Amino acid sequence: MKNIFLILSFFCVLTPISSQKLVKSPEPFGPLPTQKQVDWQEMEFYAFVHFSLNTFTNKEWGYGDESPQLFNPTALDVRQWARVVKEAGMKGIILVAKHHDGFCLWPSAYTERSVKNSPWKNGKGDLVKELAAACKEYNLKLGLYLSPWDRNHPEYGKPEYITYFRNQLKELLTNYGDVFEMWFDGANGGDGYYGGANETRKINTLEYYNWEETYKLIYKIAPKTLVWGVGPSEARWIGNEEGRAGKTNWSLLRQKDELAGKVHYTEFMSGHEDGEKWVPGEADVSIRPGWFYHAVEDDKVRSLDEMIDIYYESIGRNANLLLNLPVDRRGLVHENDEARLKELVAAIKADFKTELLSKSKTSAGNVRDNNTEFASKNVIDGDKNTYWATDDDIKATSILFEFDQPTAINRILLQEYIKLGQRVKAFTVEAKVDGKWVTVASETTIGYKRILRINRVTASALKINITDSKASPVISTIQAYNAPTLLRIPEIERDKDGKITMKAEDGNSIYYTLDGTNPTVKSRLYKDPFNYNKAVQIKAIALDIKENISSAIKTAKYGASKEKWKIISASSGDLNTVNRIIDGNPNTDWAFGGDTHKLPQEVSIDMGAIIKINGFTYVPQQTGNTLNLISNYEFYTSTDNLKWTLQSKGEFSNIKNNPIEQIKMFGTVKARYLRFVAKSAEGKGQTASIGEINIIEKQ
Repeated sequence: MKNIFLILSFFCVLTPISSQKLVKSPEPFGPLPTQKQVDWQEMEFYAFVHFSLNTFTNKEWGYGDESPQLFNPTALDVRQWARVVKEAGMKGIILVAKHHDGFCLWPSAYTERSVKNSPWKNGKGDLVKELAAACKEYNLKLGLYLSPWDRNHPEYGKPEYITYFRNQLKELLTNYGDVFEMWFDGANGGDGYYGGANETRKINTLEYYNWEETYKLIYKIAPKTLVWGVGPSEARWIGNEEGRAGKTNWSLLRQKDELAGKVHYTEFMSGHEDGEKWVPGEADVSIRPGWFYHAVEDDKVRSLDEMIDIYYESIGRNANLLLNLPVDRRGLVHENDEARLKELVAAIKADFKTELLSKSKTSAGNVRDNNTEFASKNVIDGDKNTYWATDDDIKATSILFEFDQPTAINRILLQEYIKLGQRVKAFTVEAKVDGKWVTVASETTIGYKRILRINRVTASALKINITDSKASPVISTIQAYNAPTLLRIPEIERDKDGKITMKAEDGNSIYYTLDGTNPTVKSRLYKDPFNYNKAVQIKAIALDIKENISSAIKTAKYGASKEKWKIISASSGDLNTVNRIIDGNPNTDWAFGGDTHKLPQEVSIDMGAIIKINGFTYVPQQTGNTLNLISNYEFYTSTDNLKWTLQSKGEFSNIKNNPIEQIKMFGTVKARYLRFVAKSAEGKGQTASIGEINIIEKQ
């Protein structure tokens, strides 16, 4: 009996195995991410911190001759940074440990230009060490930025500097624990102090640093560190400093061509469908116009509307979001920045509060081998490691979600299982509304994550159609949400003559104040444009009476209007259009210089009255493919148009990548006449342009 039982048991085990069809997973396709890159992509959102000598000199790029004695924060608290970042849902902090001016936030053994020669903590401080401890306490990952360019170092441009640069890399990667990302800026070579040489030094970025060897050094010391930026990097710049990826965004790059100088940075927004290496995009942007803190930008923190757009156009377009927080002179994240972050967190949480597909009925044709291991239900099971997959020869297919009752939807989230490659080239979304199928979206790539904002529909079913794919689709997640209506803030404009115009979308009402207080429905109702010539801070909200919702607050700050301003001279350019630089409209511009009038060129302005000022702003050309940006300038003032005093000169740092309003401050002076001199243009051009010249009045 015992032998019979054993024989029967043997056959019971064998029978299911012999009759069961062996299931084969999809083959990987194309370039694939490493586990390090997958882990990095899953971080999604983390902080940048710019805080250094530039914070105390009010610059964006230090020249390299600034004294370390200027670095003296009064209330530095890296735990406050970590708390703000953690509460915002970010997963890490990348600290600018050394910017282009060469000042080090750690007591480097290889230079005297560091915190050890600053008044902060009597030279005994180590900011990198403190931040590493704070990140560990708040369960955040630490990343570091080390500028390859050093405008202070006397050996920059020579072989000796590379040894210095690598020695500092070793310090940062061995003394502070794990570093999740090493960030190398693309700005390299140009004018600087260079130990007193005061000269321009040009280098070949791709050759000078010998990136292949530098990367080998990094990976030997810190194999867990992902390297971003120039060289054979593992992640790429998104091609702008606006925090926005392209609607089409491949995680692939023709990196061999890039390293040969054959890829223009504008291609980084979309990557390359035929790229031979997995190099996903990182979208960087500052919460303010500048990267370093400037008090004059305290009221220029990006609006909630813009922050939400950035979120959806970075994380929602297959890129990571690196959001810069410019720590102020106290050594703290400014309260205005923290307040905006809290608003952003609340808005994003509200958008993704309730997932709607998890209880739907799913179905799909062409499920791989008709096996439940790859069934359509995998996209709604909440498990990132399961996926819906089709047979190898199927590159176009659909998946259907049916609801028990009509459901309102305006957000759709999709994810590919990127460990097997990025595959989808095009897809559409259809909603069944009142018994009819309506196309609500037609898009291209998905990648690690794609989030669509669509007009709200009330649907009994939802269908995702993969219309084109490089290989059989492998989809790990599909979700849907009904986000609250976002009422956009109103637009406010004031022209040269002081006329104020406000606009809101869809004819919503606008309520505003002129005294700096927050507006309510009891404030002034905007009806028609009106004149206000004095300095003013306008705050306004849009209101949708039907839905009883209001927008966030729009703030616009203006000095005295320019109705008395006149152009009194211009050295070149079309004099019929020179008034565009004082017309109050930054979208109109005036170009000058050119082949027959070499730079420098200048323009002089009569403000019509003597005014106390302590700064000026230059708004570069805002539209067009060639912006003719001014790189170096001089700014003079006069009370009588006879005796002129130089108030400010220097460079508009980083204007090529960040062509925003450039703000320059100086001591308070009385002036009626202004003279702006364009000394040189970006890229050695001879044509320059101005969108607007403004002054900063002494308050």
